[in-house]
Amino acid sequence: MKHHPDPRFSFRPLVRAGVAVAYMLAAGAASAADLLEIYFDALAHDARYAAARAQHEAGQEKVVQGRSALLPSIGAVAGSSWNDEKVRPRDAPDTTKARYNSNSYALQLTAPLFRPQNWLQYKEGALQTELADSAFGQETQALILRTAEAYFKVLNARDALAAIVQLRTAAGEQLELARTSFQVGTVTVTDVHEAQSRFDLASAQEIAARNTLDVAREALARIVGHAPDELAGLKSGVTLPGPKPDDIAAWVDAAEKSDFGVQAQTLTREITARAYERERAGHLFSVDLVASYGRTNRPADSIDRDDSGTVGVQLDVPLYQGGMVSSRTREAAALRIKAESDLEEARRAAALAAREAYLGVTSGMAQVRALEAARVSSASALDANRLGYKVGVRINIDVLNAQSQLADAVQQLARARYDTLLAQLRLKAAVGALGEEDVRAINALLETERP
Repeated sequence: MKHHPDPRFSFRPLVRAGVAVAYMLAAGAASAADLLEIYFDALAHDARYAAARAQHEAGQEKVVQGRSALLPSIGAVAGSSWNDEKVRPRDAPDTTKARYNSNSYALQLTAPLFRPQNWLQYKEGALQTELADSAFGQETQALILRTAEAYFKVLNARDALAAIVQLRTAAGEQLELARTSFQVGTVTVTDVHEAQSRFDLASAQEIAARNTLDVAREALARIVGHAPDELAGLKSGVTLPGPKPDDIAAWVDAAEKSDFGVQAQTLTREITARAYERERAGHLFSVDLVASYGRTNRPADSIDRDDSGTVGVQLDVPLYQGGMVSSRTREAAALRIKAESDLEEARRAAALAAREAYLGVTSGMAQVRALEAARVSSASALDANRLGYKVGVRINIDVLNAQSQLADAVQQLARARYDTLLAQLRLKAAVGALGEEDVRAINALLETERP
C-alpha cells in the first residue's frame, strides 16, 4: 500500500512545541535563581547545617575547659550558726550556759603545681576543638553536595518533563495523522491503535514526570527553606571541564591525606593517645599550692573575732582506688587500637571515594559526548523515518520508535551532564578542597551568571 503525503504533516509543529515547552519551563530566566544563590539560601536556612554550626560552636569550648584545669581555682565559704552550749569545768560545781550566734567565712585558692593528667586533659581539649573544626568543614562540604544534588535533580526532572511533553506532542500529531490516513484508506486500524498506545503512554509518563518534578522541588525547599519558582539551567552547548590534575593517582594520594574523614580520624587517634597517657597518670602523685584566709566571729568567747591565713603545699598520693585507674587505662589502650583501625579504614574509604569520583568525571564526560552524538543521530533518524512514512517506505511504528528513541536520548544526555557535574564536586570533596569557589565555577556554566 502506497502512502500519500499529507499536506498537513510537518516536523515543524514538533519543533514549535519543543520551543514552547522550553520557553515555558525557563520563563523568567532573567530572575531565575542560580546555584550560588540557592547555596547561600542553604547556608542561612538548612536545619542540618544550623545544627552543625551550633555543634561547632560547642566544640570551641573544649580547649577552654581543658585550659581551666591548669589555672588556679578560688572558692569562698560562708556560714552562720546558732549555738547553745552547756559547759561544766572539772574544778567548778556550776554549769556555765551560753547562747550565741557565730558567723564565719573563708577564701581558698588552689593552684596546681604538678598534675600531669591536667596537662594531658588540656591537650585533649585542644585536639577536640580541632576535631570540631574538621567535623564542621566536612558538614560544609556535605551541604554543598546536598544543595547541588537537589538543584540538579530539579533541573533533570524539568528537562525530562520537557522531553516527555515533546514526545507526547509528537505522538499526538502522529495519532492525528494515522486517524486521517485511516479515514482515507492509506493505513490500517493497527497504525491508529499503535499511535494511540504511544500517545497514552506518553501522557502517563508526563503525569509521572510532573510528580517527579514536584518532589524534587520539595526536596530542594527542605534545604533552602522555600521553594524557588525557577532555577537557572545549563547553558546551551556548554563544555564540561575535566579534572585537574588529570591523574587519578594524585587525587587518591591527596584524599588519603586531606579528606575530612581522614583528618577527623587522625585527630581521634591523637585524642585517644592523650587519653591513654592521662589515665596512666592517675597513678602519679599531685602537688598543689593552697592558700586560704578565714574569719570567725564568736561573741561568747573571750576573743570575739578570729582571723587566720595559711599558705602551703599539698601533696596528694593515690594509694588504692579499687582498680579504677588500671581499668580505665586498659579501656583507653583498647580505644587507641580502635582509633588506629578506624584511621586506616578512613584512608581506604577516602581513596575509594576519590577513585569513584574521578572515574565518574572522566566516564561522565565520555558518556556526554556519546549521548550528544546519539541525540543528533536520533533526531536525524526521526526525520528520516517521518519522511519515509510519507513516501511509504516506513510504517507508523517506525516513526513512533524513533520519537521514543529521541526522547530517551535527550533525557539520558541531561542526566549524564548533571551526574558529571556532581562527580566533579564529589572529587573535590574527596580531597577536602570543596568550597564556595567550586560552587561559583559550576554556577558559571548556568544561564544566570553572578560575579
